Amino acid sequence: MATGQSEITLRFLAAPTDVATLGGSIHGGRVLEWIDKAAYALAVGWSGHYCVTAYVGDIRFTRPIESGNLVEVTARLMRTGRSSMDVHVTVSSADPQDAVYTEATTCVVVFVAVDAQGRSTAVPAWTPVTELDHRLLSDALERVTVRRNIENAMAEQTYTSQGTAPSMTLRFLAAPTDVNWGGKAHGGTVMRWIDEAAYAVAAGWCKGAAIAAYSGGVRFYRPIQIGHVVELEARLLRTGRSSMHIAVLVSSGSPITGEMQLTTHCLTIFVALDEAGKAKPVPRWRPQSAEDKALDAHALHLVELRRQIQPTALD
Repeated sequence: MATGQSEITLRFLAAPTDVATLGGSIHGGRVLEWIDKAAYALAVGWSGHYCVTAYVGDIRFTRPIESGNLVEVTARLMRTGRSSMDVHVTVSSADPQDAVYTEATTCVVVFVAVDAQGRSTAVPAWTPVTELDHRLLSDALERVTVRRNIENAMAEQTYTSQGTAPSMTLRFLAAPTDVNWGGKAHGGTVMRWIDEAAYAVAAGWCKGAAIAAYSGGVRFYRPIQIGHVVELEARLLRTGRSSMHIAVLVSSGSPITGEMQLTTHCLTIFVALDEAGKAKPVPRWRPQSAEDKALDAHALHLVELRRQIQPTALD
């Protein structure tokens, strides 16, 4: 029998150092770090083993969080496999003067428990008890096929020099301050890097402020070693009236050999904002090359797949 809790909540104040720009709201990447930490705490507590992030999906940013807000990050078990744990995470915030919390972000994180040799290891089975537990399990089961279809669709795409879309490449060394409890780069830190790279493309295209509205299909293929070179390539795939669909590929490798391997893949959607913080129209991106057109169709296909997933009703 498992002795770990099936739910955990982290509470803290959002700090000025968490904002995206001076005077702005909290960086979407920082929120993703909070999500990963809460889900990790739950997964490790439940399994009794070190755990690695395998997948993050259906990240919905519904409202911004301001500096100085109280923040609650609640992680709940949805489903267990042999070595995996599906975790639903909700991020809410409140003005500390009234402490009335409002939901800001939700997502699902999949962790895998590993042993001392880094091999996947069995976790205690979770059995739903409450009505909410059963609802979470039902939603998790419905997401399995959609998640597999999204992963397959993303894996089939190619990103080469034949693409002509606006892009941005960030390159740096994974620092000791990025380390997690297993000696690798923290999954939440990688998601923050992804958000930063996507923001650079979005802000450059709309020539102004932009905010993350949705991220999905964050697939972690392998860990990033501290001291390795990290390369993030963000590329615009498609534009809507005010939205920008951006793919981010993360690769890493030893600076000694120079050999790079794909570590993480993600698609994120940013929305352009006017001076009042409202969504504003963006210039239309018109695909030019065959690769551009294929990636534009790919982004539209992912939109259709995501529509099959409905947010989990917690009330």
